[in-house]
Amino acid sequence: MDSQPTPPPVPTSAPSPSPALTPLDPLEVLKAMLDGLGLQTHVDRYKQDDGVLLHIATVEPGRLIGRGGETLNQLQYLLNRILMRHDPNAPRVVVDCERYRERQRDDLIRSVVQAAEKVRRWGDPVRIGPFNPFERRLIHQRMERDPEMEVISEGGESEGSKHMIIRIRETPPAPPDRPSPVPNA
Repeated sequence: MDSQPTPPPVPTSAPSPSPALTPLDPLEVLKAMLDGLGLQTHVDRYKQDDGVLLHIATVEPGRLIGRGGETLNQLQYLLNRILMRHDPNAPRVVVDCERYRERQRDDLIRSVVQAAEKVRRWGDPVRIGPFNPFERRLIHQRMERDPEMEVISEGGESEGSKHMIIRIRETPPAPPDRPSPVPNA
């Protein structure tokens, strides 16, 4: 007689589903990161249209901001990676220290407005940049309110930075005159 192997036993109860992950609190994660760095800080949370702004107050802002904001950018990147890894739908978090990003944004917009005034005065396009994607978005948002000027991004540079050109807005051509249809008699 042929003996057939017996199938493995079937579990009588289904495995319990994994518990739903509760989203991490960005404020608490950032505080833990800053405590790990040994920095004395106070962090406030502000709601923004597309996410959360965490503002850091400290007596040592230079250590957190770094040259050209690089340390602050890296801290923000790491925080967002931690949050996204835990919950892919986590809102984007912007980290600022002593209003550094706000001042940078104001300086950027001021320089773009000055470049637009040169274009308005002389009529020649002005090339500005290079800018990262976040800066380009700010520039586009600001310039779309100007009915006379437009801004276009040029081809890619290294690491996502691109130059932009501010020029007088090209008016769309008027539709050609069409003869009115003649009714059949």
